[in-house]
Parts: sequence; structure tokens; C-alpha cells
Amino acid sequence: MPINAEYRGPGDLPEIVPVFPLPGALLLPRGQMPLNIFEPRYLAMVDDALRDGHRLIGMIQPDASHTYSEAKPVLFRVGCVGRITQLAESGDGRYILELTGIARFKVIEEMTVLTPYRQCKVDYFPYIDDFTARKGEEAVDREALLAVLTDFLKANNLKVDWEGVESAPNEALVNALAMMSPYGPPEKQAMLEAPDLKTRAEILIAVTEMDLAKKRTSGDTGLQ
Repeated sequence: MPINAEYRGPGDLPEIVPVFPLPGALLLPRGQMPLNIFEPRYLAMVDDALRDGHRLIGMIQPDASHTYSEAKPVLFRVGCVGRITQLAESGDGRYILELTGIARFKVIEEMTVLTPYRQCKVDYFPYIDDFTARKGEEAVDREALLAVLTDFLKANNLKVDWEGVESAPNEALVNALAMMSPYGPPEKQAMLEAPDLKTRAEILIAVTEMDLAKKRTSGDTGLQ
């Protein structure tokens, strides 16, 4: 998607970002994530992001295995910052928006703030390659990825726009399939934290193959 701002490196992004903890949500660089915002604290977060002009929100998953308070769950240490590239008002108090992923980050510390939403000081340098579009995509085993996608679609009686799939560059294909995949927070976090695109594709293939094998064993070929 076209984007009005250019982010060439970590220096182009703020050190402190508002974060939206959402289990199972995976945002990746240059990927698009639709969001339906209705909680007052996150409506305020969107308003502030627009008012401040940076239009940035950090997507991050709660870490359920280390959380003892539902009101303030522990966060994973890696998330991805995205820019609000589409926004519509629903007429009933909600925002319908789309985030376009910019770069992943490591959480340095959570800030003590007066805002109703959480904010973190973050470091983008561990993921500096995220600022280079299509970095490392030539190393992706596209044939293996398409083979497992075919098996997944067949097992779940799903269809896909193959013309769009075949014309998509490797980065867009891997990241879109990872973001849309029906897997849980641990698998999504593993794909987020993958050091490169090749590894992310390998994790996606492995997780899908395990899921298909489990369904074949149980005789279940439908999505849960």
C-alpha cells in the first residue's frame, strides 16, 4: 500500500510508542492489518496518534504464560510498529482502520504514563533490515511454501486467488500468509521474531505441516 511517510531507519521513528496488546495479532513490515477499535482507551490512543501527527501504533501480543493480571497482561518483548494508513468512523463510536507495518521493535521498558493506554520505550536497531523492502526474499523456498499452501487449502476446502498469489513477491506472500494464518499466539510470535524472511517462511511451513498432520490423525479436516 502507498504510504505518505518514508521511514529509512530507526532514527525516523519515535523511541516511545503507544502499544495495543492483542492476542493472535501479527503485524509485519509492509503488511496491512485491519482493526476495529471500540474500547475507549484505544479510541483515545488513535486520537492521540492522529493529533501528534506520527500516526503510529505498536502492535504487540500479551504473554499469557507469564500473565497474572488480566487488567494489565505481561507483554512479549517484541512487537511491530505500524502507521495508520486508512481510517473511517463507523457512526456508532468505533474506528475502522488499517495499519501498515513499518518495523519490528524490542521493548526496552514500559513507561509510567497518565494515558489510559500503555506506552513503551522501544529499540528498532535489532531489526534494522526491516527498513529495506524485500530483504532476503531470494532465499525463500517459494515452491515449498506454495505446496503447503495448496495442501492447507485442500484440507480446509478453501479457495484462493492463485493469480494474485503467483504474482506476489516473496516478501509480500510470506508476510501475508503468516499474518492470515489461523495459529495461536506462540506460533505468531515465533514468526514475528524470525531473524529473516527465509526463517519466517520455514516456521510457517513447519507449523502448517504439523497442523495438517494432526488433522489427518484425528480425521478433522476443517478449521477449528
